[in-house]
Amino acid sequence: MLYRKYRPVTFSEVVGQEHVIKTLQGALTTGRVGHAYLFCGPRGTGKTTIARLLAKSLNCEQKIKDGDCDNSCQTCLAVNQNRSLDLIEIDAASNRGIDEIRSLKESASVAASGGKYKIFVIDEVHALTKDAFNALLKILEEPPAHVVFILATTEPHKILPTVLSRVQRFDFKRLNPKQTFAKLKYIVKAEKTEIDDEGLMAIAMSSDGALRDAEVALSKVIASCDRKNKISTENVYESLGLIPLNYYPEFLGHLAASDKNTALDFINKTYAAGIDMDHFTSGFIEYLRKILMHTINPAVLVSVGEELLEQDLKIILAYSQTLTQQQLIRLLSIFMSAKEGMKSSPIPQLPLELAVLELVGK
Repeated sequence: MLYRKYRPVTFSEVVGQEHVIKTLQGALTTGRVGHAYLFCGPRGTGKTTIARLLAKSLNCEQKIKDGDCDNSCQTCLAVNQNRSLDLIEIDAASNRGIDEIRSLKESASVAASGGKYKIFVIDEVHALTKDAFNALLKILEEPPAHVVFILATTEPHKILPTVLSRVQRFDFKRLNPKQTFAKLKYIVKAEKTEIDDEGLMAIAMSSDGALRDAEVALSKVIASCDRKNKISTENVYESLGLIPLNYYPEFLGHLAASDKNTALDFINKTYAAGIDMDHFTSGFIEYLRKILMHTINPAVLVSVGEELLEQDLKIILAYSQTLTQQQLIRLLSIFMSAKEGMKSSPIPQLPLELAVLELVGK
């Protein structure tokens, strides 16, 4: 898998999460290391990766700039090769009982074998039972000086407040499409493969901010295409079942031009192509939302990394006199109702057809 092959081995290689990296590096350089950390955030955003990097840096024998690990000393190599005795990784989803936590407590009482610290990384920590949480709390209240806990979760609201009060919490953000695109571009180049930028952007946008998901999708694309060194955008769409990026501006163009017949024909061709209509409608609603936000204040989208693509901006410019904010709001309202109607419609494309007729039926 590409996500394992290109997993960052230093803090400087991490994509996104700059706010987390900066704080952790500050702790490493000053020596003010906490005994317990909580990494929260969506899946595939780097929680476990950064936990492993922190573990390496804590025991690295020759740290480099900003407390980063050097990846050449014995402790770093042991972590990279998954043979470190001082890094214990636990999946709480399958080891969620009190007996597992008691075993962890016994292991924590033993000093680190090689480095200064023994680091326990507990993934999906929210899956622990109540009794297991209480047992973990006892360890967090009086941890041995040589132990550091790194808890990771996608659901921090399920963690006991008493546990939350004893950890340093870091909230991980979803990556924006540009950040994901840049990493995919790097991987493709390293793999000596060519994929059109539109295809890579389609993968980036479909990953919903999860870099790991994007890297897994890229692995699937490369594996499923016969032409390993040159993969077209069409190959990407076909391999992953994605909706082509030009579908949304094309459909909006028909609506803005009040071209009822072409809009209805577009819907039926989309359905005949095997595209899930609920998925298409969700994507179109998100597309309209971005355009509305852009007309209100482009900086809002830029601030969260959701800038529109160049071709989308051309659509806005072309229909700027037709698509007012009120019309965009009406479009959003009608298509949100259409999406709701799909739950009970015996014909998948019917709610979309009715939405078109409501908009440009005259």
